Amino acid sequence: MSKAKTNLIIDGVMFLVMMALVGTGYVRKYVLLSGSASRQLYGTKVHMYLWGINRDGWATIHLYLGYLLLALLLVHILLHWKQVTSIFKKLVPHPKWRLVIIVLFISLSLFLALFPFIMTPTYWL
Repeated sequence: MSKAKTNLIIDGVMFLVMMALVGTGYVRKYVLLSGSASRQLYGTKVHMYLWGINRDGWATIHLYLGYLLLALLLVHILLHWKQVTSIFKKLVPHPKWRLVIIVLFISLSLFLALFPFIMTPTYWL
């Protein structure tokens, strides 16, 4: 298969996965209400399901779709790696600045991905 066909397929699948992420997010936010929202609407906590899957199940699907999108994005970047590095070198001609930007980008990426495991939640009874 040609590189162009591979790119088109990956881009199409990425788009569909993004739309599925939007859909599963809407299911959790607007269709399968949280316990407090269902109590407010119905006067009691209601256990809601869509296609036999509860709110937590949809959260798991949402998470795995996110992992799939990340994997597809990494493949997409790898397939365009020469283009990425070429444009980056033109945008940031000084090697020291390139290194600083790369370190900052990787650090921010890791923080954004891992902050839930670093932070301590607050709660009250």
